[in-house]
Amino acid sequence: MNILVLCVGRLKEKYWTDACNEYLKRLGRYGRCLVQEVDDLPEPKGASPADLKRVLDREGEALLKHIQPADRVICMCIRAPQTDSPGLAEKIRLDAEAGRRQVFVIGGSLGLGEQVLARADVKLSMSGMTFPHQLARVMLLEQIYRAAKILSGERYHK
Repeated sequence: MNILVLCVGRLKEKYWTDACNEYLKRLGRYGRCLVQEVDDLPEPKGASPADLKRVLDREGEALLKHIQPADRVICMCIRAPQTDSPGLAEKIRLDAEAGRRQVFVIGGSLGLGEQVLARADVKLSMSGMTFPHQLARVMLLEQIYRAAKILSGERYHK
């Protein structure tokens, strides 16, 4: 398993950082899983649609710098297909067997820019509900951990 979780924005609260670090520690026995953050750019006051697009484009450029040509890119989007935990485990297994690094991308408060979405091999939703990006990161790491347990034949709660 070789996974990068690429996120817009930094965790500021200790409880989010602690939760992410706990899952990263647990994942260490299954393979490589890293988190890379890029700056969450401020939204200008009274921003026009063009201003918002510029913010998304700049965040997108920063994200794309961390993605390699051979990576399998999974963009986390609200309006995208969902999968269950065994389904995610199977996707991770297939990419691991193919020797591909998986890059899960979580956008900032504005979402993900067009150029990042265009680079996506897969768009995936955790839920139709909206979550704070910090919580989405913890949830994604937990699901990657759960997938690793499934792939190792270990017990997990359904």
